[in-house]
Amino acid sequence: MFEANFLLNIGEEVAMLLFGIGFANLLFQKNLIKKIIGLNIMDTAIYLFLAEKGYITGRVAPIVVDGIQDVEKYINPIPSGLVLTGIVVSVSVTALMLSLTVRLYQRYQTLDLDEISERLRKEGL
Repeated sequence: MFEANFLLNIGEEVAMLLFGIGFANLLFQKNLIKKIIGLNIMDTAIYLFLAEKGYITGRVAPIVVDGIQDVEKYINPIPSGLVLTGIVVSVSVTALMLSLTVRLYQRYQTLDLDEISERLRKEGL
């Protein structure tokens, strides 16, 4: 019983595992680049989860072919649209985070978040 349910939901379980890995990376790493990688792993986990939830076995993409207009033959296109939109937003946010990280490195010559915070305190900011 457990094995059958486990294998049926393997995509969702992998998504949860990836989200946990990304979240732990975000929490425990001090390096800013590694934190950005953790956030990207979390993003990917969410996209995988949405894709898994949007797919229904035996159905096809909602493109009318051969005149079949029965709704029961097609998958829901909204999760796919959300995933595509999320990927675009994620790339933009990653680019912004990386550009800010480059600026922080140019100013403080380190990517260690604790060291940057300490230097900010010393500067009185």
